[in-house]
Amino acid sequence: MKRFLTIKEFSHFSGIEQTTLRYWDEIELFSPNWRNPENNYRYYTPEQIITVKFISVLSSLNFPLKTISGMTDIRTPENIVRLIEEKEKELDMEMTKLRECYSIVHARLELIRYGIRLSNGYKALNGVRLDNWTDGDEGINVDETKICVLKRDEKTYILGEPNEYAEDEEWYDPFMRFCHSAPELRVNLHYPIGGYHECLHDFINDPGKPQRFFSLDPTGNRKRTAGDYLVGFKRGYYGDMGDLPERMRAYLQENSLKTHGPVYILYLYDEICMTDRSNYLAQISVAVSHK
Repeated sequence: MKRFLTIKEFSHFSGIEQTTLRYWDEIELFSPNWRNPENNYRYYTPEQIITVKFISVLSSLNFPLKTISGMTDIRTPENIVRLIEEKEKELDMEMTKLRECYSIVHARLELIRYGIRLSNGYKALNGVRLDNWTDGDEGINVDETKICVLKRDEKTYILGEPNEYAEDEEWYDPFMRFCHSAPELRVNLHYPIGGYHECLHDFINDPGKPQRFFSLDPTGNRKRTAGDYLVGFKRGYYGDMGDLPERMRAYLQENSLKTHGPVYILYLYDEICMTDRSNYLAQISVAVSHK
């Protein structure tokens, strides 16, 4: 191999763009072995690939060039271990944040996609949604106007403290208190937030005032168990349940069903995907069984 390589040859040899080599030279990060004083041409030696590899590896790990420059001539196993350990901690934090962001995206997508499916209508057989169906198939037609019993998977959530309502307070005031207490409860408010009633009786008596709020944070220690749920849907702003509570009670009586546990209110459509708050779409569900 030639003793000296032009910048073009060294670029081909090292895989580093010529513009990058010139920039590294300008900032005194990596310079050619020799520069011709007559024409100022840069010349490199094949052995310089060693330094290039060091720079390239650390650069690919997103170390600042200033940091790399400071380590070029003093790199030792001990120094590099300390440097990489710091990067490892930084990457751990970034990965944790990315996993949380992915989880929030997944939770939001699940609710919004279900809202879209409701708008189009779908068919369910024994409470389970059919992916491919025709009008002649057995099962029930499900849309946002229907009350029906559907299968629901297990869901993990974080439950807030009991809400206390002053005489003239609606849902908004305790909700703001829930938001203020979020750091203490370790609640990420970017997850979907829902309303919680201890039982159907409490929901029917005061549907617009949830007794608690909850977050669909999968790191929570509460679980909505899998099983059959009586499900209804309502368009409108937060707390606006209209006649849905009474319709749900009538459905229970007509179909000889009894409820178990809390009522969950989740908004499939909220301010994240809707500008008109009168078009927010709530899903109300409570576990049921036959009497």
